[in-house]
Amino acid sequence: MNPWFTGRQNEVELMMEALASSKSEMVAVIGRRRIGKTHLVKRVYGSYFSFEMTGAHRATSAQHLENFAIKLQEYGRKGTKLVIPENWYDAFQMLKVHLQKHRRATKPVVFIDELPWLATHRSGFLEALSYFWNDWGVTNRVLLVLCGSAASWMIKHVVRNKGGLHNRITMQLKVQPFTLGETEQYLQKLGVQYERYDIARLYFATGGVPYYLSGVKRGQSVAQNIDRMCFTEQGLLRYEFDGLFSSLFEEASGHYAVMHALASKWKGLTRPELVKSLGQADGGSISRMLTELEQSDFITVVMPFGKLKKDALYRITDNFLLFHLKFIKGKRKLGKGSFQALEQTPIWKSWCGYAFENTCIYHLPQIKRVLGISGIYTQTSGFLLPGSAEAEGMQIDWLIERADKVINLCEMKFHDDYFSISKHYAAQLRQLRSRFKASTGTKANLQLVFISSFGLVQNTYSLELIEQQIDLNALFKP
Repeated sequence: MNPWFTGRQNEVELMMEALASSKSEMVAVIGRRRIGKTHLVKRVYGSYFSFEMTGAHRATSAQHLENFAIKLQEYGRKGTKLVIPENWYDAFQMLKVHLQKHRRATKPVVFIDELPWLATHRSGFLEALSYFWNDWGVTNRVLLVLCGSAASWMIKHVVRNKGGLHNRITMQLKVQPFTLGETEQYLQKLGVQYERYDIARLYFATGGVPYYLSGVKRGQSVAQNIDRMCFTEQGLLRYEFDGLFSSLFEEASGHYAVMHALASKWKGLTRPELVKSLGQADGGSISRMLTELEQSDFITVVMPFGKLKKDALYRITDNFLLFHLKFIKGKRKLGKGSFQALEQTPIWKSWCGYAFENTCIYHLPQIKRVLGISGIYTQTSGFLLPGSAEAEGMQIDWLIERADKVINLCEMKFHDDYFSISKHYAAQLRQLRSRFKASTGTKANLQLVFISSFGLVQNTYSLELIEQQIDLNALFKP
């Protein structure tokens, strides 16, 4: 199988159900740029296509209509004179005639890719699409697949459409980055053999995005691959950040500013802190940008334990974007050897700790499975206790609150060997647990969970304090 098609088993099953159903289906496929949405749709539905077209970035409606006519000719009107529709209502009428004329035994699939680039302001595309679907498509057993990289746009204008497409989506597929296990499978299909510790380091820089991983070369170390892809002038990912944002957001400068502000503090910023950092008044534009970045899976809103929504922390959880902002963006001296020098520095080790936290949070299903709580409802949050004259502040980066009256306090350490809990660190863990209980007044049972690269050295302190430990191998499981 093509190495791009690693994983995605659940998505494929749902897509085949939509194809086999006895009624018309409208499927929205959403996910960040480079995640493999188009590849997934073409691999699963390609042989069933009756029509497909892709929007072009910044093209005019006239150019899109001409492209529509060319694609329609390719799919059934070969040899005929090219007829360019005057507007999108005419275009979808032509598509209706085409589908009626070229009936097939299987359900016809119509695939429209990069929909946000087609449905520009005043183009009339969405209105014409709505009419086509409500007037004919919904009753004629058609599978319409709508795809777009601008996740926030797709959610607002398609999934939550308040006009003619309201409640018309029958299936929403969100294509997400690979897990560590899928990343390992993908690399193996590329002929790349790495130890899991090294796969994790690669994951910290690429975020598990298939396109980014496709640049990994067999025979090169993780350091050599990251160096070549990210730090050399012709590297695959050297200028990816700028292209990513300009293609997703019409006015990307504001989103850039928000991301730069959040990158200044790995643990995240509250909204008041963010507003202060941006130097502008709080308002709807900041709300819109935060929502769009969250829906694009670039940032995550972390609700502090026992706090109100206004105390929420916004943090970057897309590892590639944070890696770029920290180590590539705005740096003058880049080139071959940059990363190999960087990974010897303390800031890289600190970065790995933060990226490991992000990776653990993304692998919550695997962690719950190891803890034996897959079937138990949980909520995740962080905890921050401000300092005072009597005591220093305290922070718990991640805790899992369970419906069975247990709270797992998670400690995460990315280390190049087995981790040993020292006497000093043991005292910190005891204080962390006791101060959390005292300050929150919780009646839940508190359990310390230790998540690390290779596991713990078994000693008096680990036996006394740690209820359960999890290593990298557990995160690689399905």
